[in-house]
Amino acid sequence: MPTPTKKYSRLLAAADIHGYKDELSLLLKEANYNPIQDQLILLGDYIDADNPATWGTLDTVRQLAAEGALVLPGNQELRVLAAKEHQPSLPSDILQWLEQLPLYIVEGNFLFVHAGLRPGIPLNKQSAKDLTEIRDDFINQPLAEQDEALAYVIIFGHTPTFKLGAPAGELWVGNRRMAIDTGAKHGCRLSLLDVGQLIRYSCSTAAHSRCGDLRLETLAYQF
Repeated sequence: MPTPTKKYSRLLAAADIHGYKDELSLLLKEANYNPIQDQLILLGDYIDADNPATWGTLDTVRQLAAEGALVLPGNQELRVLAAKEHQPSLPSDILQWLEQLPLYIVEGNFLFVHAGLRPGIPLNKQSAKDLTEIRDDFINQPLAEQDEALAYVIIFGHTPTFKLGAPAGELWVGNRRMAIDTGAKHGCRLSLLDVGQLIRYSCSTAAHSRCGDLRLETLAYQF
């Protein structure tokens, strides 16, 4: 499990890009992202495993990783790995890179994970399936008193926030947890979060307005 070692000005996070690499690039540009000064953490589901047209996003994410971003796999990337012998379109070096990615990242007071974690299980014993696929058992259950994750605000993706009761395209916050999958796959929005300053950069992924309706918002959440 890596933790950022460089000193940085900002901690930025995005999740569930699902092939919308142009939107990701737009938000990083809008945020004036500087890989030398900022720490970017990406939370997985860069692609749709069953849609090869999205796979080029892995090249974008890999380049960001080479520049210093920390990258988690999502369930979509693990699906590709599970069927890698049937993926002739993906170079072996991409597959090898995906295989070595960590399943969660701790930085300061924050724990970043694709889907969540199972209450009552130590972090180092969480299963890859839970870390990349869990939903209700994480979102709807409090952590146990002995859970080391209680020390952190957990930032996760995987479950679109509109399925958690948030307005479509908005973030969701509850019980020291923040969901940042704002429904890019579903034609809502892609979000880039400045974690420390609680500033959100977002844009539309709707078919008729891709990269449109660009917003910068200062949030007022309390964990």
